[in-house]
Amino acid sequence: MLKKLSKYLRGYTAAALLAPLMVVLESIGELITPRIMANIIDRGIGEGREFAYILANGLLMLLIALLCMAAGVLSTKFSAKGSQGFGYNLRKAMFEHTQEFSFADIDRFSTASLITRLTNDVNNIQNMVNMGLRMVVRAPVMLVFALVMCFTINARLTLVLVVAVPLMGLGVALIMSRAHRLFENFQKKIDALNGTVQENLIAIRVVKAFVREGYEKTKFKKANDELRDAAVKAVTTMVLLMPLMMLALNVSIVLVLWLGGRFVMEGALLTGELYSFISYIMNVLMSVMMLAFTLLQLTRARASAERIVEVLDASPDIRDGESPAALPEARGEVEFRDVSFRYAAGAGDDVLAHIDLGIRPGEFVAVIGGTGVGKSSLVNLIPRFYDVSGGAVLVDGLDVRDYPVAALRERIGMVLQNNVLFTGTIRENLLWGDTGATEEQMIQAAKNAQAYDFIMSFPEGFDTFIEQGGVNVSGGQKQRLCIARAMLRRPAILILDDSTSAVDSATEAEIRRSFRENLRGTTVIIIAQRISSVRYADKIVILEDDHIAGIGTHEELLAESAIYQEIYNSQQEGTVEG
Repeated sequence: MLKKLSKYLRGYTAAALLAPLMVVLESIGELITPRIMANIIDRGIGEGREFAYILANGLLMLLIALLCMAAGVLSTKFSAKGSQGFGYNLRKAMFEHTQEFSFADIDRFSTASLITRLTNDVNNIQNMVNMGLRMVVRAPVMLVFALVMCFTINARLTLVLVVAVPLMGLGVALIMSRAHRLFENFQKKIDALNGTVQENLIAIRVVKAFVREGYEKTKFKKANDELRDAAVKAVTTMVLLMPLMMLALNVSIVLVLWLGGRFVMEGALLTGELYSFISYIMNVLMSVMMLAFTLLQLTRARASAERIVEVLDASPDIRDGESPAALPEARGEVEFRDVSFRYAAGAGDDVLAHIDLGIRPGEFVAVIGGTGVGKSSLVNLIPRFYDVSGGAVLVDGLDVRDYPVAALRERIGMVLQNNVLFTGTIRENLLWGDTGATEEQMIQAAKNAQAYDFIMSFPEGFDTFIEQGGVNVSGGQKQRLCIARAMLRRPAILILDDSTSAVDSATEAEIRRSFRENLRGTTVIIIAQRISSVRYADKIVILEDDHIAGIGTHEELLAESAIYQEIYNSQQEGTVEG
């Protein structure tokens, strides 16, 4: 799994190679030092050699220590550069891949989970790479070379490790057998907590309006408690490793001191050699401990890697079609041919069933119906936010599945049900509609959407800063800015999904008049609840349950459609009572 992600080191390969090289040099230096110290003890002091011998060896140890320090600093620098670069590439690849996801793909993973995978999971892998570039190299090098040095000093004493190392390895294997599942669960609990926080903060105004802070605190506590419990279980598994390792380390040192002391008294081992042997056996056992901790981190990283690869391997269910040599002229014609649609492919009931609808270029078409009958689902099929389950949607005579996605959506301007503004100035938000628009075109679009006057009432005008989510403008102002952004695009098809609900009837009438005067030739499809919003449409489509229950003008439907009459009368009664 981690091997599959190794390609994201591209561009930082030099740092990734230099880091372990520096580690090898540092390790060799550390392994040479005990032998020099043994020479000082046994030959310099034990044999009474001249002070110059001790000084020369001491200076050599100092030089090696300085070189080890330099190699250690460089290994840290290179491993940090390599791991940070790896994290950068991986996050970039994941973000770019998620931009290709359809609405259905995002629904499948959930926004909270994608955020966790892009941040926490990537950090776990990044930390593993940082550790791996040093520890994964250092531990085996130290282990092998220290073992060799132990054998060269005293083969019989080295037999202590034959018992200690396998026991430590067995303990690590037992702990790791549980760790992977626990870390998988831990990451899922992070997803759940992020989802709870995200939902609360997005809907904080509703929470306060309904005085539901207590309920939200309880819900957060539940998710937080579950994350804590999962973390404790996972961390406890890692904590068990330390006493196991220390027990093996201390028992091994006691055995070495006991046996080694006897060898020294028997003359089979020199005092300095015993000192260096203890240093080497410490290196061996510490290397095993490092490997153990690295493997545990690898277990956690593996759980994160699986979640990341799941995103990277996810094939977006909406891809560019094999478009013809020349796309049809952008006229704004839309046709639904026996269209059926359900959100969960192969499961659940149809939201739309056997829809047949033709919309001519330049028509003003309104779609009405009760809550949950599929109005938004219907218009979301036109820019191919979702794909049909059956039948076909055609734009300008070509199945939308045969268009390159970008080319299709360039023909369509859309104001979604949830009006979204981005952090930045009003100017920057409007230019999303057309980045190449002139100042005059932007001003005209604002006027057409009845937004110009309130924009100019701000001291900074078009340079007024919009806070995240547009919280510093009213709902009606936000809707008009979104409409202006869509109109600036001058699309062949303009879709407004209940996008004038927050403006008054007079302003809505002006916006509607602007459509007719300034977007001539543009097909306008509007979803609305108010009869006053749709009565002037060329065609009104009534949706009921999953099908079309009526099509006609206001006058035709008022004369023939019981559903339309009921909607009309209920709104008229409401007006009279008001």
